[in-house]
Amino acid sequence: MMDSNDLEREKGITILAKNTAVLYNGKHADGSPIVINVIDTPGHADFGGEVERGLSMVDGVVLLVDASEGPLPQTRFVLRKALEAKLPVILLVNKTDRPDARIDEVVAESQDLLLGLASDMSDEHPDLDLDAILDVPVVYASGRNGAASANKPENGTLPDNDDLEPLFKAILDHVPAPTYDDQHPLQAHVTNLDASPFLGRLALLRVFNGTLKKGQQVAWVKHDGSVKNVKI
Repeated sequence: MMDSNDLEREKGITILAKNTAVLYNGKHADGSPIVINVIDTPGHADFGGEVERGLSMVDGVVLLVDASEGPLPQTRFVLRKALEAKLPVILLVNKTDRPDARIDEVVAESQDLLLGLASDMSDEHPDLDLDAILDVPVVYASGRNGAASANKPENGTLPDNDDLEPLFKAILDHVPAPTYDDQHPLQAHVTNLDASPFLGRLALLRVFNGTLKKGQQVAWVKHDGSVKNVKI
């Protein structure tokens, strides 16, 4: 659904990072709706710039692997970037109802990948929390059926649950909520620019402090250090 680029639709892959927001009001929301911002990044190393820009805006990662295919060669690149950014990881094994699903092997392959990356990175990043890297929660799902579970289903079968509550619970339990001060002067990091024939120029950004409002004047700091005043 988020792959809207013509080439993405033709090839069936993600090339450009996309963002959306989910308003969660389920049983783990404690009575107050929670906004979960989602960024879908490409899985291939050829689009590494999109991956790194996406990771700079998030507080955690849901690593999606196919219950039959398992981790792909490019998964290593994306996962390494996430670990270098010290982001918590949730392993989501999707398509458990595929006839050729091999769930145990896929989970083991994913854990081996984590172990290998942790070993490779330990010398370069001595401050890495190896225990946290290896202690990754696993959620099993069938996205097509909108079902997820923390319990491992049999190969080729659906999860023992009929909604996505276990996935939301894993996200709320393991991904920290962002913190910011809305009374502080505006600080925001722009990661992507776009244009719309209806809205004009667009900027995808993460607000770290302060607030943004329509008509507000802000200072746009460029890479060369120059500053330009623009209107929202």
